[in-house]
Amino acid sequence: QVQLVESGGGLVQAGGSLRLSCAASGSIFSINAIHWYCQAPGKQRELVAVITSGGSTNYADSVKGRFTISRDNAKNTVYLQMNSLKPEDSAVYYCNVHYLDPGFHALDAWGQGTLVTVSS
Repeated sequence: QVQLVESGGGLVQAGGSLRLSCAASGSIFSINAIHWYCQAPGKQRELVAVITSGGSTNYADSVKGRFTISRDNAKNTVYLQMNSLKPEDSAVYYCNVHYLDPGFHALDAWGQGTLVTVSS
């Protein structure tokens, strides 16, 4: 069993910054790709950013140049640095971790979500 604990959400004014964290613990052999998704009220969950085990990153067009995903493998933690925030970035943000358990089964887990609210 893997637990993901997210933190860092909150209320910020437009143009401000937040840093989200997602820490994984439990029965993990290795972590592969990690994704951040967001879901605004009444909308589908959308992919925001992804980072591979090798550190390659990819971003949704809407956040390119403003958000940065990074990971600390020693701490099994992924971060999402969010700069120049806009009201349309307001959503619940979820991390999704793809990992191998000690039995080498490929699994994934979701964080509980952290709310980001950007005021205009």
